[in-house]
Amino acid sequence: MAKYSNQKNKINYEEIEEAANEIKKGNIVLFPTETVYGIGANALDEKAVRKIFVAKGRAGDNPLIVHVSSIEMVENIVKEISHLEQKLIENFWPGPLTIIFGRKSSKIIPNVVTANLDTVGIRMPSNKIAKALIERANVPIAAPSANISGKPSGTKVEDIIDELENKVSYILDGGFVDIGLESTVVRVNKDEINILRPGKITKSQLEKMRSKS
Repeated sequence: MAKYSNQKNKINYEEIEEAANEIKKGNIVLFPTETVYGIGANALDEKAVRKIFVAKGRAGDNPLIVHVSSIEMVENIVKEISHLEQKLIENFWPGPLTIIFGRKSSKIIPNVVTANLDTVGIRMPSNKIAKALIERANVPIAAPSANISGKPSGTKVEDIIDELENKVSYILDGGFVDIGLESTVVRVNKDEINILRPGKITKSQLEKMRSKS
């Protein structure tokens, strides 16, 4: 059974450290972001990431979003950051925007994370608990929504604990999430921002960035 903390959006660094240690050990953790709850593992650890797919019953051809706490983490993973991508980062990170980048190497981010694609989706959550967890683990965390595949994404722990309590090593309860809608996913192609999944960040907000670039 998972160890359970009840923080309700308050930072308890002792509990964050315990959860981060589970990430370091190759285990999976359930944690809040500002969008929905995530079920996460060390994005650099293939065996750990595979546990997410087992826990969720998720198809292996479905890539995961990598959550980071710093631009340095991004630079270690991606080939380059274009001018327009940098504008998106400056205006929407931390926040509910996932950007698809070209990844450096499968030796850094394993193929299980990207579903064998040469791209990787990255975002920087604004939720304080999520940010602290990534910082203390000191690794990027691959995390899809915390739910059994095909079921609604969790916006509070009570939505998902029955399904996932025995499948994760630690649960960080941050209460209700702020948004309750998954992140907008975009890919930049030259001077175009293509929306691959609609979310909290709208098309009109993104188009303003293109006009500024």
